[in-house]
Amino acid sequence: MHHSQMPPEVRRLISEGTVLPAHPLALDANRKLDHVHQRALTRYYIDAGAGGLAVGVHTTQFAIRDVALYRPVLELAAETASSWTKRPLALIAGLAGPTRQAVSEANTAQSIGYHAGLLSLAAMKSASEDEIIAHCETIAREIPLVGFYLQPAVGGVILSANFWRRFAMLDNVIAIKIAPFNRYRTLDVLRGVHAAGALDRIALYTGNDDHILLDLTLPFDLREEGITTRTYFKGGLLGHWSVWTKSAIQQFERCKAARHKDMVPADLLALDARVTDCNSAFFDVANNFHGCIAGCHEVLRRQGLMQGIWCLDPNEGLSPGQIEEIDRVCNEHADLSDDDFVAAHLQKWLA
Repeated sequence: MHHSQMPPEVRRLISEGTVLPAHPLALDANRKLDHVHQRALTRYYIDAGAGGLAVGVHTTQFAIRDVALYRPVLELAAETASSWTKRPLALIAGLAGPTRQAVSEANTAQSIGYHAGLLSLAAMKSASEDEIIAHCETIAREIPLVGFYLQPAVGGVILSANFWRRFAMLDNVIAIKIAPFNRYRTLDVLRGVHAAGALDRIALYTGNDDHILLDLTLPFDLREEGITTRTYFKGGLLGHWSVWTKSAIQQFERCKAARHKDMVPADLLALDARVTDCNSAFFDVANNFHGCIAGCHEVLRRQGLMQGIWCLDPNEGLSPGQIEEIDRVCNEHADLSDDDFVAAHLQKWLA
């Protein structure tokens, strides 16, 4: 499928920028899919105002592929979404593995009704940039692509500005999630897309959970032969936005409104540090992100959106001291939560 075949309202939604939570995986105590809470999560994100869902991505746990849950989880999210709302939603499927696997996943996602694939390159660590580009080209023939610069701490590959120039030249690329958690590498992607002349075609999405609000607010000036081109991140596709989503959408709207003002409110700039502080606890920065998925689960568990924090890998859970950090930020930044919104609608979502 080429991006020109996407529903126009979905293509426009992605292009103009929106909030795309990275959908977690709700499990029961036997580490089996909990359909009730999985549906509740999807309904929560929709009612919070998200512009779409990213399913089968890092936050959903890459291990769903090892337990034959990839198709069921994608189907459940798509079916729940279509029965819950009639407004346009961008459905993004995570694609992973070597070329044959990623192509198969692209075909699966497309058959279910997903509009684009977020392409993880974690399986290509030993490949050259030429080989990775060939891999991307092959998958782009199957489905519109959202590029993914995943941070190395959780399996990402370090890629040059020239790689991102070549990637941006692929016709069926519609967006890039920039998530290296690194300013220099973030700029590499922007420079590469600019060098490809693709800033008008490819929407830049922040995945830098450590720098969300500033990415969404500040302009980026790119220089070439004395000419300045100013660009902005259009939206976000974030694991951090899997929790406190209603509040995240309000923050996103504030950032959008502030982008073209001469003076960005100091309170909005300062809020970035508070959001990052919350992320440090949820994503377990103190332990090199070991508990990043379980940390998000814990926030959702406290709200009743999950039964527990179980991950598919029994060795994956909260790190020592992480629960205390989550307690701290939930207390210090309680105004950033959406606990009241969740409490008011939870029983409806669980029905």
